[in-house]
Amino acid sequence: MTLRVMTYNVHRCVGTDRRLDPGRIADVIAAAQPDVVALQELDVGRARTGGVDQAHAIAQLLGMRSHFHAALKVEEERYGDAILTALPERLVRAGPLPGYPRIPGLEPRGALWVEVEKDGVTWQVINTHLGLVPKEQQVQAAALARDWLADARFVSPGVLLGDFNATPYSVAYKILAGGMSDAQKLNGKTPTACFPSSFPFLRIDHVFVTKKVKVTQVSSPFHAKSRTASDHLPLVVDLQVAAPSP
Repeated sequence: MTLRVMTYNVHRCVGTDRRLDPGRIADVIAAAQPDVVALQELDVGRARTGGVDQAHAIAQLLGMRSHFHAALKVEEERYGDAILTALPERLVRAGPLPGYPRIPGLEPRGALWVEVEKDGVTWQVINTHLGLVPKEQQVQAAALARDWLADARFVSPGVLLGDFNATPYSVAYKILAGGMSDAQKLNGKTPTACFPSSFPFLRIDHVFVTKKVKVTQVSSPFHAKSRTASDHLPLVVDLQVAAPSP
């Protein structure tokens, strides 16, 4: 039983050429044919990007449904993350992650959890986008491990993915890798980086999986459109679990 997941920081659909184009983001996603898409840095109703609900617009272009969580709200304007899929799904949880009070003015962060069903297998999928400050990341990773991944409803097969702004050498990464497996390390090949899209050398976008989940393929589309659509490349991972018992 397989599931193809994608994590993609879309940079509010503004590309490296400074052009705003949600349709181009949808094209990049469609070419990879994922079952579940975790998006970060989406604008919803924001003047700077024409007031468009980017999560809904991209989902419509892909023939998918979307669940959006606003990490940041300014009056009617929202900014945050989404999970898109055409599979049967339900929202389990959405909410904020703690900040780091010693540094005021940091951008709020959050997480979004959706349950997805494919071929009789129910997958738990959590999308997140951690902060830029290492101490902030540590607090947020600890909150994910303690309050989200330890939730009795988060059972295998489970996936935690997103833009963690943290390399494999960081404390935040090690906190999360202590309870889950980095999908790229299960692949048996050299891990691929996704940032920056023009010349990717930083591995800060990750897919973590629970036990008994196998990784059959990892890719990061590096064609002309993906290199310009956002400042990140998408990370695509094929997952596999045994068929459920009858």
